[in-house]
Amino acid sequence: MSLTTRTISIAAMTLAAGSAAHAQQLTTQRLLTGLTRPVFATTPPGDTSRLFIVEQRGSGGVSTQAYIRILNLSTNTLNATPFLTVTGLSTGSEQGLLGLAFDPNYASNGRFYINYTNSAGTTIIARYTVSANPDIANPSGTNILTQSQPFTNHNGGWMAFGPDGYLYIALGDGGSGGDPNNAGQNVAVLLGKLLRIDVSGGAGYSIPPTNPFFGSTSARQEIWAYGLRNPWRNAFDRATGDLYIADVGQDVWEEINFQPAATTSAVNYGWRCYEGNAAYNTTGCQPAATMKFPFHTYSHSEGCSITGGYVYRGCAMPTLRGTYFFADYCTNQIWSLRYNGTTVSEFTNRTSELAVAGQTINAVVSFAEDANGEMYILDQGGGELYKIVPRCAANCDGSTGTPLLTSNDFQCFLNRFAANDCYANCDGSTGTPILTANDFQCFLNKFAAGCS
Repeated sequence: MSLTTRTISIAAMTLAAGSAAHAQQLTTQRLLTGLTRPVFATTPPGDTSRLFIVEQRGSGGVSTQAYIRILNLSTNTLNATPFLTVTGLSTGSEQGLLGLAFDPNYASNGRFYINYTNSAGTTIIARYTVSANPDIANPSGTNILTQSQPFTNHNGGWMAFGPDGYLYIALGDGGSGGDPNNAGQNVAVLLGKLLRIDVSGGAGYSIPPTNPFFGSTSARQEIWAYGLRNPWRNAFDRATGDLYIADVGQDVWEEINFQPAATTSAVNYGWRCYEGNAAYNTTGCQPAATMKFPFHTYSHSEGCSITGGYVYRGCAMPTLRGTYFFADYCTNQIWSLRYNGTTVSEFTNRTSELAVAGQTINAVVSFAEDANGEMYILDQGGGELYKIVPRCAANCDGSTGTPLLTSNDFQCFLNRFAANDCYANCDGSTGTPILTANDFQCFLNKFAAGCS
């Protein structure tokens, strides 16, 4: 009888999760210091060895220049040569190089997209390609979409490919305060919107026929959703396709909006008519029943600028899978919660456990996830990158009792091994089969070492 067969016969049962498991204790590892105004990080599809970090501006000591840099995840070192250098940036307020997205077919076509503001303050979405060297991009790109900005703030900056293969782009309302041009509610303009475009063609972009304003002569056909103020950092749940939109508030409320993967119609998220759930400026607004309100808000007594994160889907912390992380840029608070489409649960303040002794995580500007679904924090104030990790790797069941490690953790490991769960790949091997007796020995060693 094989090791795997024996394990299944021992542990053919539901994975040991339990209600207390979701309180799993976390910490952070500081991987990098010395970054220049980092604002975003991501990976090409399936690339488990690298993390691409976007610097906003000032890279190399030049105010109008920004780098995209590569972190080697095996050695936790930065490549000496930037992947891409972007020049001619505007340098004020919230401007600069703000976003990066790799084409779903990057491995074959080498395409990626950046979001930046040029010297005139105009938002540019540009397509670039990788060179023959996988760690260096070709220096020249092609602009595929431009949007003038009336002010220097609320540029948005996030973009990502959705599960449908289309490119989603978040644009703020154009800035100043209170949306003076009422861009958020005006579907004839792109500001204050979430766009959805098809970039799979040879040049430029086309409009997906399933876009809600497809074929319209009065509304911009690129629009997927509207009524947004400054959706700075958003994320698709890689398991469900649901979209979490963290929209920075005006005077009183920060908010998180939820768009189910099955959404097909244009969604109005309310700004400037509403800030959070509260009326802001309802002059000329549609009835509240036509708008979708956030599932979670917090007031400016707790912060002043939300930083959206990701739904955790990694291997290292299995009891936290399905948990959404977010933070506040002003107060450095970090939280997590679960949302099932109707109800918020397990809301937890993670600030103290993640900002461990000797480390100060301030100005949380963005989260990141790697190809394995593990999560990172970008600290703009300190130019640092942190990785979120379990405080105790052998605490499989995520319990928080005393002692922290019990026989339940070993049973939990057996169950996950039997289910071929990636948590059980303790030794991190990539061979075939991935799970072997070495993983048992690895877990036993971690269990024996205990938890500090």
